[in-house]
Amino acid sequence: MKAVFISYNQALSERIIAILDRRHIRGYSLWELTHGRGSFRGEPHYGNHTWPSMNSSILTVIDDEKVAPLLASLRDLDSQTEQQGLRAFVWDVVDQL
Repeated sequence: MKAVFISYNQALSERIIAILDRRHIRGYSLWELTHGRGSFRGEPHYGNHTWPSMNSSILTVIDDEKVAPLLASLRDLDSQTEQQGLRAFVWDVVDQL
């Protein structure tokens, strides 16, 4: 099992959920409001008068074989919307309840 953390501009919310649905990834936790600033490009997402946009974040735990197709779909979306901001990180899940 792998944990995938996805952080993205809220403008991409519907498209991210659609990717999860297409990839048959049902279970996830969603944080609608997360602040952030990208490592390389893009503008900060702080939800204030200077930087009004906001991020959302999703954490999902999925079978190993679903990770590569999910990341491929996310990379494709990111390449189409580079200015919006989208990142995904993968961790091993060593135990679960």
